[in-house]
Amino acid sequence: MPPPDGASFTTETGAARAVPDDASHYTVLMRQRLLRLSGAILVLVALAVADILTGPAMLSLFDVVTGLFSPAQADAMTRVIVLDIRLPMSLMAILVGMSLGIAGVHMQTILGNPLASPYTLGFSAAAGFGAALAILTGFTLPVFPWLTIPLAAFVMCVLAAALVFSFSRMRAMRPEVMVLAGIATLFLFQSAQSLVQYLAAPEVLQAIVFWLFGSLLKASWNNVPIVAIVFALTSLAVLPNLWQLTALRLGDARAAAVGVEVSALRIKLFALVALLTAGAVAFVGTIGFVGLVAPHIARMLVGEDQRFLLPMAALMGAITMTGASVVSKLISPGGVIPIGIVTALIGVPFLFFLILRGQRRHW
Repeated sequence: MPPPDGASFTTETGAARAVPDDASHYTVLMRQRLLRLSGAILVLVALAVADILTGPAMLSLFDVVTGLFSPAQADAMTRVIVLDIRLPMSLMAILVGMSLGIAGVHMQTILGNPLASPYTLGFSAAAGFGAALAILTGFTLPVFPWLTIPLAAFVMCVLAAALVFSFSRMRAMRPEVMVLAGIATLFLFQSAQSLVQYLAAPEVLQAIVFWLFGSLLKASWNNVPIVAIVFALTSLAVLPNLWQLTALRLGDARAAAVGVEVSALRIKLFALVALLTAGAVAFVGTIGFVGLVAPHIARMLVGEDQRFLLPMAALMGAITMTGASVVSKLISPGGVIPIGIVTALIGVPFLFFLILRGQRRHW
């Protein structure tokens, strides 16, 4: 007997068919995300090769491949350029981009704010003040003097994070309080930077400004492993919390309803962001917009699932930094354009794109 008009029956067969359909949709979605991750890896590898290829020495692809994989067969100058200068710079660009990309995702997740990033919350400004203060005073560590400026930047970045954390802890780690405290910290350390620059002699001022612009020329085999270790440890520390981070994007109430300890999770991620940012900018200087832009690009490609969002944000950050490095060398082949300027030039148009696209509706 057919159902009356406007009525419908759900048969067991129809219900059984829904499950395979849902499962197949999920499988297709996972394959698409994995395919996009694989594509991002290929783009990063291509840009890394281009980064090593470009430069004033005008090395050929054969010279670069020989210097990388058969250094004994390359001449001494090629080995020095490829292995001691360009390869550390390229690896540093990748590590810094990945660190800032993941730090940006963490900040936007725990604060629920699309404009949150280590740069906009004052961490990078604090690191810049620490470096500027070390350059102004001329203080040098008795052991490992090359660590003086990076260590000063690292310590000041951690102190800025502690300042924001202290104010936020007084108000139960509420996101809006963390944002306001971060903005206040940003203006505080930017003002301190201006004061240091005002007091500096012309030659010292030049060194300070160059550091604040951000440059990969500081990369070497001494500091690349340090950044790599910080990135690896902080990435491993967040692996047990991936599903909790995904739940937190639904809001504090829903995350708490499924068993997420929201305040404890925010504290942990805040500490990890401080370490990631300090380790990234301590050796290369202030880098803006990467931690802001990379997470948004990653969300467009793979969505909010943190299992895919974090690695994609890391790849987008690395692609942005490596691409900026290539562009900086193409603009001025015989000179040096600080990479922080190029990342800002890339980041500002993308922010306008987000505004025009109506990205705020997703937050």
